[in-house]
Amino acid sequence: MENIPSPRIFSTHMHFKLLPDSIRESNCKIIYICRNPLDQFVSLILFSSRKNFGKDPNPVAIDEAFDMYCQGINPFGPFWDHILGYWNAHLENPEKVLFLKYEDLKEDITSQVKKIAEFMGFPFSQEEEEQGLIDHISGLCSFQSLSNLAVNKTGDIDGRMKNSLFFRKGQVGDWTNYLTPAMAERIKKLMHTKFEGSGLMFKT
Repeated sequence: MENIPSPRIFSTHMHFKLLPDSIRESNCKIIYICRNPLDQFVSLILFSSRKNFGKDPNPVAIDEAFDMYCQGINPFGPFWDHILGYWNAHLENPEKVLFLKYEDLKEDITSQVKKIAEFMGFPFSQEEEEQGLIDHISGLCSFQSLSNLAVNKTGDIDGRMKNSLFFRKGQVGDWTNYLTPAMAERIKKLMHTKFEGSGLMFKT
């Protein structure tokens, strides 16, 4: 990665505390995007099932996967630790860590794009706003636009995984089609317990 010329952009699912010192202690910017845990779980389990379809003779049932998720058994650690790691880093140093929620991006993409531009030190000028540049960027970055790109329709990652697997619905609240009321209540109680006092809230 050191051979990639600057400015460099990397993506990761790593917990904030697991990031190397060269990232956490440098002047680089970190943008963290998360979803509400209910949609996050559904997205994770459906992505895993699509990715492993036909390969795993004994796929994990949704009830078992859900129980593991609520216990904190997750590929990248308990969801509450992962989210709070970046949330607290954002509160401690908002100039370095920008904390975004997928739900806010879906609800008002324009203000979120402006927020990202300001965070990166390149705010839009009044002229650029009047020319519709923010709307243009928002359109290019929309779920519909990205999912319809040829590279995401037919491309793959080293022949191992199709890019199309990363695009399903992109909707907020799709968890209602998969989780029972009891399952949803269990996650909501976890969210209340784990996030209490942090100031962090999610739209579900």
